[in-house]
Amino acid sequence: MSRKENQTGTAVYLSHGGGPLPILGDSSHLAMVNFMKKLPGMFEKPDAVLVISAHWEEQVPAVINSAAPSLLFDYYGFPQQAYEIEYRAPGEPGLAATVKELLETAGFSTGNESVRGIDHGVFIPMMLMYPEADIPVVQLSLIRGLSPKAHIAMGKALSPLMNRNIVIIGSGFSFHNMQKFTFGRGNEADPVNDSFQDWIIDTASGSHGRDERERLLTEWTDAPGARYCHPREEHLLPLHVCSGLSSSPAEVIFDDYIAGKRAVALKWGR
Repeated sequence: MSRKENQTGTAVYLSHGGGPLPILGDSSHLAMVNFMKKLPGMFEKPDAVLVISAHWEEQVPAVINSAAPSLLFDYYGFPQQAYEIEYRAPGEPGLAATVKELLETAGFSTGNESVRGIDHGVFIPMMLMYPEADIPVVQLSLIRGLSPKAHIAMGKALSPLMNRNIVIIGSGFSFHNMQKFTFGRGNEADPVNDSFQDWIIDTASGSHGRDERERLLTEWTDAPGARYCHPREEHLLPLHVCSGLSSSPAEVIFDDYIAGKRAVALKWGR
């Protein structure tokens, strides 16, 4: 059997939308909201969820190990209800310890975080996917400097988790140029973004071997429209972590518009 057939875990790279807008009824997030609500039907109910969010960077990969993580409202300028959100999913200190152990075995220094809350790149997807808040959740940071190679290596180090009943979410946004979102003005044609989304699909889900996939992801700034779509790459690099988790290509599970811009989601594993 292939490695993919043996995997019992799932990795997903998804676009988490603009701040709290997905749960505030914003019409430009409707396709994303519908997708997120249906996403748990694509795999078995997991024992826990590990989220790598674009909104947390540390000098070394750090893990929230709290048994009852709070929420970090890391956005501003929204209605008061956006700061009264509650999501009381438990943490999973055991999974946090395993994540640290796997990374350290691969040569990474790591950090623990017991005070910081989970940010909106975590609680927005979790609220849509698991509104009952009955799935333990752990957050893992990105690494400052945003090295593509380092984030692929993080994924490789964590690949044993793909043999457990765990969902690993790379929570970013496949288009993240804040000046170009149209939000309530509708979906506008954007050939440059289309070229980059097509590049993501081809790179992650095409017929490339693993080495070639890693090369393309490492050299992502050579892709058409790369810096137009990602002036800063923190929302792209969760894709690199997810790709590193599996030797197999991804499956495209979302290709639609969010906040007026085309965006994609991909799945690896079962």
